[in-house]
Order: sequence, then structure tokens, then C-alpha cells
Amino acid sequence: MRKTMMVVAWLLFGFIGAAQAQSKQGVVVQISDDNVATWNQALNVVRNIQAEYGKDKVDVEVVVFGNGIGLLQFDSQLANRVNDTMAGGAQVLMCQNTMKARKLTEADMHAGIGYVKAGVVEIIDKQKQGWAVLRP
Repeated sequence: MRKTMMVVAWLLFGFIGAAQAQSKQGVVVQISDDNVATWNQALNVVRNIQAEYGKDKVDVEVVVFGNGIGLLQFDSQLANRVNDTMAGGAQVLMCQNTMKARKLTEADMHAGIGYVKAGVVEIIDKQKQGWAVLRP
């Protein structure tokens, strides 16, 4: 009986440890301002989070909507920084509602980014899942 309990405990702690090892911290960075300094700061935050936690131990999404749209337009002055952010493993997502309201299409946007129907809903959903939400 004692041996069985030890085996069960060993298995239980093994499963708990494996589950903890697989769980990642999730962070959403909101960009909704028309301000290049804020855009730079947000991209710096992403880089710093990945450096501190390790790229393989944190999931990062940059969600852009509203007045932040200029960051992800194809002619953005920060296009290289957006590329670096995506190359670093962060997802960069644009709100389609904002694009529609401004009569923009994917052809007007930075290549390689992702899209969500509503940026604010993406942020709310991630927060419900336990992700941290940052707005630099």
C-alpha cells in the first residue's frame, strides 16, 4: 500500500511539474495611440520581456487598433522594428475593424502581420485567459 501511494505521488508530482514547465506567461501589448515614441516604447517592452523571460518561455502579442494603425501600415517609419519584433517570435496583430473604418485593406498593411476582427476583443479574451495586458 505504501509503495502504491509513493508511486501515485510520484506520478502526480511528475504531471504537475510537467504542466508547470509547459505553461508560458502570456503578455499582450496594446498599441492604440498615434505616437511614434509610444510605438518605439511598446516595441522596446516586447524586446525586454523576451530578454527577461526567454523567448521560449513567454508568448507575446502586440495588438494594434484605432490610432495606432500607422505603426502597421506598409510605409511605417518603424517597419524594420516591426520586422525585428516578428522575427523575435512575437505575434503582431492588426484590428480589422479599424482597417474597415479607415477603408484600408491588407495590401495597405505591413507584410507578415496577423489580423484579428476586433483588437479590443482580442485583448479582453487574452486577459480572461490570464495574460498580462500592457499599454506603454
